[in-house]
Amino acid sequence: MKALILSGGKGTRLRPLTYTGAKQLVPVANKPILWYGIEGIVAAGITEIGIVISPETGGEVRDRTGSGDRFGAKITYIRQDAPLGLAHAVKISQDFLGDSPFILFLGDNLIENELGSFLDRFEKKQLDALILLRPVENPSAFGVAKVDDAGRVLGLVEKPKDPPSNLALVGIYYFSAKIHEAIAKIEPSARGELEITDAIQKLIDLGQPVESEQIEGWWLDTGKKDDLLSANQIVLDAQVATDLNGELDEATKIDGRVRIGAGTTVKNSLIRGPVAIGENCRIENCFIGPYSSIADGVTLLDTDIEHSVILRDASIAGIQQRIVDSLIGQRAKLGEALPRPKALRFMVGDDCQIELV
Repeated sequence: MKALILSGGKGTRLRPLTYTGAKQLVPVANKPILWYGIEGIVAAGITEIGIVISPETGGEVRDRTGSGDRFGAKITYIRQDAPLGLAHAVKISQDFLGDSPFILFLGDNLIENELGSFLDRFEKKQLDALILLRPVENPSAFGVAKVDDAGRVLGLVEKPKDPPSNLALVGIYYFSAKIHEAIAKIEPSARGELEITDAIQKLIDLGQPVESEQIEGWWLDTGKKDDLLSANQIVLDAQVATDLNGELDEATKIDGRVRIGAGTTVKNSLIRGPVAIGENCRIENCFIGPYSSIADGVTLLDTDIEHSVILRDASIAGIQQRIVDSLIGQRAKLGEALPRPKALRFMVGDDCQIELV
């Protein structure tokens, strides 16, 4: 069994942040989204992993993620020169996949469920495809499945105007090698892409066994700012335990579950968890409220912040009003000359500088 993780795309919904970086490397609880998927795949016993990357962000994905040693895996990088669809990504990965069954995993997804239980069903029933589904309120925004009471998939359609059900494809698929034959028989869709939904539908049309399973835990598509902040909140709630490795002075107070990395100094501040703070940060005269993630090398001076994600080496100083529901990019600098009476909300890309005057 192998795995194929898709880590390409242009990340348009997270711009300006993703003009300069891969959306799959944006951190949730100070860990790149992509790494959660890798860890889940390895936990299911799969260690041969291919990652499909784009020309724009592939170098960063490769540099940050490496050969796979840190995960106990072997990672092969596969370049997709243009975003021509999920099925196209599978097609260009055939040399890596060979005749092996595999998991196809969209790299900006997070799920609570373990992947191993779904793998057991896929293997025991000798399926050619097992798709994961979740009821949603807006099925027209997703690929949608129609299934019978036994979970057999009757049909699929991509982003339908008139959805046949409210069951959205989660973005995690289990395939046998038969999927390659199906992909070879489909044509690009109206938007010029080889759709994985069309390939699965071809399997159904050919009479191959295709089934589904509905996930019960949370599922998070982190493609937009608010979705990413929600993911950060859920993961902090589920995973953060108190672990104080930095230097805290006597005036600093910790309330709740807070993780602080080595080399970080905190002075005269209140931190109310769940909060994750990385290594080598400088925090002085601040309030850091619940559901905040502060990455490595961040400087926060005279700042109140909560329910926000701050990326590496950003600097925020002298902002007396509370910053909420914000996503601040790497090396961004925010400063203020005059006070403001209201809370502030930001989405700031890498290397920006903002002054409130």
